[in-house]
Amino acid sequence: MPLEIYLDLLSQPCRSVYIFAKKNNIPFEFKKILLFKGEQYGEEFGKVNYFRKVPVIKDGDFTLSESIAILTYLAEKYGTPDHWYPADLQTRARVDEYLSWQHSGMRGIAGKILWLKLMIPKAFGIDVPKEKMDSAMEDLEEALTAFEEKFLQDKPFIAGQKISLADLVAIVEIMQPLGVGVNVFEVRPKLRAWKDRVRAEIGPALFDEAHQMIFNVEEVAKSTDPSAKEIFKPKIKKLFL
Repeated sequence: MPLEIYLDLLSQPCRSVYIFAKKNNIPFEFKKILLFKGEQYGEEFGKVNYFRKVPVIKDGDFTLSESIAILTYLAEKYGTPDHWYPADLQTRARVDEYLSWQHSGMRGIAGKILWLKLMIPKAFGIDVPKEKMDSAMEDLEEALTAFEEKFLQDKPFIAGQKISLADLVAIVEIMQPLGVGVNVFEVRPKLRAWKDRVRAEIGPALFDEAHQMIFNVEEVAKSTDPSAKEIFKPKIKKLFL
């Protein structure tokens, strides 16, 4: 059976898995799950992932969720080039350090901008208080400063001279605000230069293809399934408001 990967490329973790698999010529069957159509709540997908989230992979009888676990699994199974997840103990520890920090330090912060600025008011008709938006922007600036000063420093990439899983996981998150017109690279030349290096290493065509969905996010907001909205609303209020 071919490797199956369940994805929605509007999701940052899904983009990291998609880019990694495509870049490394890992053969897989793309199983599209449209989150804003509520497809994750279908009976069949519930059998694939108890948590009803993407990404998920099925490798024969083996099923695995959580993007970081998937990325490291694919790196090990398919023997991808060492720079992605280095064998050297300390270099790998640098990669793991970022992958551990980003869950709370970047993951929810960069993505929140898209939700507050577009998805919540446009897709769900809920007003977002100005102080919430202002606070989210402050948090984003703090996270980007920490990224530059702690993790990137004066290196080409997070773990040193070569791109790794850390850079891949970082870039998909930091790209997310661009979907609502918040260009985080504009006033940060170090961040912009890093992004350009990551894009070049991934390949501009693949990088742009993977991120195309976030630049069409207004269409996604307009087409959100009404029944899914009712499921999402209380969760969204709890998470963001």
